[in-house]
Amino acid sequence: MAQAVNKNISLNHYKWGEDCDGWVFVETEGLSVKQEKMPAGTAEQLHYHKKSQQFFFILSGTATIEIEGEFIKIGEQEGIHIEAGRKHRIMNQTENDLEFILSSQPTTANDRFNLSEDE
Repeated sequence: MAQAVNKNISLNHYKWGEDCDGWVFVETEGLSVKQEKMPAGTAEQLHYHKKSQQFFFILSGTATIEIEGEFIKIGEQEGIHIEAGRKHRIMNQTENDLEFILSSQPTTANDRFNLSEDE
């Protein structure tokens, strides 16, 4: 039976990166949907996924997304699709928190390959 989810009630919360937060809405082999929050001045490590494509949708704040060396700013109620195999990372270069929904298909479990910033 399908049920509504609420990030404040019984969802899997996790910490990542530089004091960032995440909440798991859906985690199956074929699909992952999470909400994440990044404090001001934080950044994810450059990486890629061999199989997973991702879609970032900004709820609040402004994100800077690096994709294959190109930097793209996306604001509230905007999103961006990242195809599998593309080197990318999300950054919060502002003084405010950044919150977004991250959908990955299939899941990124065992499909994340970190890079150094000069790769």
